[in-house]
Amino acid sequence: MPSCADFVVRNALIADGTGSPLTDGDVAIGDGRILSAGAEPALAGPSAIELDARGELVCSPGFIDVHTHDDAALIQHPGLEFKVAQGCTSLVIGNCGFSGFPATGVDDIESIAGATWPDLDGYRSAVIGGGFACNAVTLVGHNTIRMVTIGREDPRPASAAELAAMRGHVERAMEQGACGLSTGLIYKPGKWAPTEEIIELAGAAANGGGLYATHMRNEGDYLLESVAEAIRIGTESGCLVHISHHKAAGRPNWGKVADSLATIDRANSAGSDVTLDFYPYTASSGPMAEYVSADTITPEWAAQNQFATCPPFPGYQGRKVSDVAASEGIALPDLIRRVFTAPGGLAAISIGFGMSEDDLVTNVRHPRMMIGSDGIPELDGLPHPRLFGTFPRVFAEYVRGRGDLSVSEAVRRMTSLPADRFGLADRGRLIPGAWADVAVFDPVAFRDVATFEEPKREPEGLHWLIVNGILTYDRGRHTGARAGRLLRYEPSSS
Repeated sequence: MPSCADFVVRNALIADGTGSPLTDGDVAIGDGRILSAGAEPALAGPSAIELDARGELVCSPGFIDVHTHDDAALIQHPGLEFKVAQGCTSLVIGNCGFSGFPATGVDDIESIAGATWPDLDGYRSAVIGGGFACNAVTLVGHNTIRMVTIGREDPRPASAAELAAMRGHVERAMEQGACGLSTGLIYKPGKWAPTEEIIELAGAAANGGGLYATHMRNEGDYLLESVAEAIRIGTESGCLVHISHHKAAGRPNWGKVADSLATIDRANSAGSDVTLDFYPYTASSGPMAEYVSADTITPEWAAQNQFATCPPFPGYQGRKVSDVAASEGIALPDLIRRVFTAPGGLAAISIGFGMSEDDLVTNVRHPRMMIGSDGIPELDGLPHPRLFGTFPRVFAEYVRGRGDLSVSEAVRRMTSLPADRFGLADRGRLIPGAWADVAVFDPVAFRDVATFEEPKREPEGLHWLIVNGILTYDRGRHTGARAGRLLRYEPSSS
């Protein structure tokens, strides 16, 4: 071994990130890198910290959350406790068409109120100033660049000049280290963009070797048509495709996940390159004003959705919309009008219960399926428990509970697969020379404890987390370290 270690994880069950069976051995870390991982005992330096896994704990690469909305959280919640306690060392931000740049000072979903910077380099300078606990790599958001170019409420295709300006934003973002373009085609203003607009912008990402990550136009009645659109965008732009939070929403659509995956498998066999992510819950969450209005709300929707965050009426949080209306003695349209016209009301976030557990299992079993929490870090309310519980829940429910995945395969889906896809060079594997992003957890006890009633409870079973060679989580305690970096996309050569 070329040098002595700063950290040694002794007597571990090593999950190297490739999906290979667990092996017994030590993992040595020095100067922020993996020095060795295997059966040969590691040589510790005179001041090395030794972590004893007792032959019982799994040592793996740190987990990569491929679908986050933590663009503002890197500044507002730099400790990222809700990710660190899950074993996450890296995050993909800029999802669903909303990125932290370019910023105009307008507070809108992923933006930071009052922030102004023209591009990714400006955002990078802002976030690295204070430090943050996990690595991040960012997509550039189509909705964000469309808002700064055309506006949020203008329901029309872009002009040639506007399209050229948006393409310029994508090209500049790729040059500055973005990993691709994201869309949120159910949200304003992206919902008004024709497919051809997306193809043009995805082409700019493709020229930089990046990918097209999409919250598709429809995840319910028109799921299969939306998948076909995503595949077409990839084919005609030359871009890799990644489908976000794959699901079939609404009881009439349950079972379509299998049809959707079959469509993707056929496309991949024919030359496309499509991957996906999901979160292990049957409830979704997002900005309420994007899903319903006083004119469109129905009793069915109100019975299936609850307030997660409601700034003007915090007493509504955690309650079904229908129950709030009944207790207030007002009609559903009047309730929605009351919320949305109140100061801060358009920032309300809802949680909707509309997916099938069988569809989740179908997702879990697909080999190109990654894990993305899709957590919204609005900590003043009652956020979806996926913000705190996604990664340990996979182990609790689908590794130990159902046996759909082995420990090593679950780790692969959370480490090397996303590292390669999202261009996190030298991460996602426990091999000499890789960056030392390392999680040590109890494979028997690692579990989520966050619930819809108490969603901000940290999981159990993570012993240690190391980010870029710095101990960040130590047996239930965040150390306060902010060793994360805003990474630059480096396309995989594998």
